[in-house]
Amino acid sequence: MQYDHVDRLLVQWQQQRPDLDCSPMGVVGRLSRMSRIIDKKINITFKNHDLSAVEFDILATLRRFNQPMTPTELYQTLMLSSGAMSTRIEKLVKRELIERTANSEDRRSCSVMLTGKGKALIDNAIEDHVVNEKDILAPLTEEQREQLANLLRAWLLTNES
Repeated sequence: MQYDHVDRLLVQWQQQRPDLDCSPMGVVGRLSRMSRIIDKKINITFKNHDLSAVEFDILATLRRFNQPMTPTELYQTLMLSSGAMSTRIEKLVKRELIERTANSEDRRSCSVMLTGKGKALIDNAIEDHVVNEKDILAPLTEEQREQLANLLRAWLLTNES
């Protein structure tokens, strides 16, 4: 059996504090390390398309919904502040990736939607993103991926608000 970084930490804790069950560190520590590795690899793909992670999420959300959305709907879907969303929307409008449409019933409100350029960009980016995620998960068998997805879903259903 091969030992990873977390195994070494657990052995050290076992030697120093044999009275303490540090086994949760095995799971949480590995998830934390995986998150950093995954984020780094995913952000490379986004940068290859000249997008930040948030910009990717905005464009992908608009693509998934496939209809105009209000900035409020977007920031609630993405769990961003309204100020952060306004700034990102403005940048994407200037890059001609999304466009704003005024609400005919309420001049204070608008909707945003992908432009043709934005749709083409997110379609290419999402294809590369999916390939990248498959590469990230390549060390696991299909069965292991399904088991992991089910375990993570169970944890999230209990802990996500």
